[in-house]
Amino acid sequence: MNNLAMEEEDEGEIFLGESDVLREIDVDEEDLPEADDDDMDDDAEEFDENDDSVHTFTGHKGELYALACSPTDATLVATGGGDDKAFLWKIGNGDWAAELPGHKDSVSSLAFSYDGQLLASGGLDGVVQIFDASSGNLKCVLDGPGAGIEWVRWHPRGHIVLAGSEDCSLWMWNSDKEAYLNMFSGHNLNVTCGDFTPDGKLICTGSDDASLIVWNPKTCESIHVYTKSFAFFDSCEMLTSDINSNSSLAISGSKDGSVHIVNIVTGKVVSSLNSHTDSVECVKFSPSSATIPLAATCGMDKKLIIWDLQHSTPRFICDHAEGVTSLTWIGTSKYLATGCADGTVSVWDSLLGNCVHTYHGHQDAVQAISVSTNADFIVSVSVDNTARVYETSEFQNKVA
Repeated sequence: MNNLAMEEEDEGEIFLGESDVLREIDVDEEDLPEADDDDMDDDAEEFDENDDSVHTFTGHKGELYALACSPTDATLVATGGGDDKAFLWKIGNGDWAAELPGHKDSVSSLAFSYDGQLLASGGLDGVVQIFDASSGNLKCVLDGPGAGIEWVRWHPRGHIVLAGSEDCSLWMWNSDKEAYLNMFSGHNLNVTCGDFTPDGKLICTGSDDASLIVWNPKTCESIHVYTKSFAFFDSCEMLTSDINSNSSLAISGSKDGSVHIVNIVTGKVVSSLNSHTDSVECVKFSPSSATIPLAATCGMDKKLIIWDLQHSTPRFICDHAEGVTSLTWIGTSKYLATGCADGTVSVWDSLLGNCVHTYHGHQDAVQAISVSTNADFIVSVSVDNTARVYETSEFQNKVA
């Protein structure tokens, strides 16, 4: 056969006969793989099934660090992050959001005034901005600190704003008059945490220099100073603090896992709570700590610890899959919520020590959590660039 005939034969159809079949295999149609498009749909459906949130805010283009819920409007939320922006948005209203520009670096902290009228934003650019909370309009810019803002807080009964800075200082302004009031100097490193006492008469701040200082807000004088040289106050870099409802006690958490409670009226160290083995990220007195003396602490050792303050001992140690970054009490109830580095938000019964519900949705670590003023919603922000809202009715229906 010539070459041309061979090429024509190669190009022709080829048939298999029975002698060419080596083995027959039965195939169940259910085991056959589906088309690629169907696979993609299945993945999307599975992702939705693992998202328990009722609202997701996706306006940010970077990691989220800051979160605040309005004390007067249960749907109004403020978020800020690494895209140098803050936003005001409303739960259940995806059509409304107000961008709050102006910062030239990450927005590190947000806080609503006691009456919900104003929102303060602090940035790593060293500037505090004040916005009208209802419209998002900028009211004023407060400057002075020589480095980034670590946190901002409001006086409990006035439009006086307080900010701690990376330059070791603490600043206070009257936002209505756009006026500087006082600068507090005493820490030697970043002022990492602080607040007014609930009665508004004192200020309590903590620092990376391992000191806790109680201040007179009118005179700038330090009333009590707790340092490593102070008896029973063997602290490390301080990361977080809280003050109880009757303005008598402060609790602090540090990078070395230490937790201390001090009496800010008498100046005495009340107790040292030693159970954490890694950085303590958040500490909170129970809202009812005046009658039921409880406090909660969480840390990167994957633990939430609920403390019996009468005996200075752990009441419950609640384990998580990853480090616990944040916590908040849910209104005045016995429940509290934690945010975890694995992206989950969990709700715990402080009197029984059990986890009553876990919310899924975030694809990366939760940075902060907060609760709406009516306690209907838990809001969380994450390094996955989103804020998510979960309904508390999900766990309340389970425990009812």
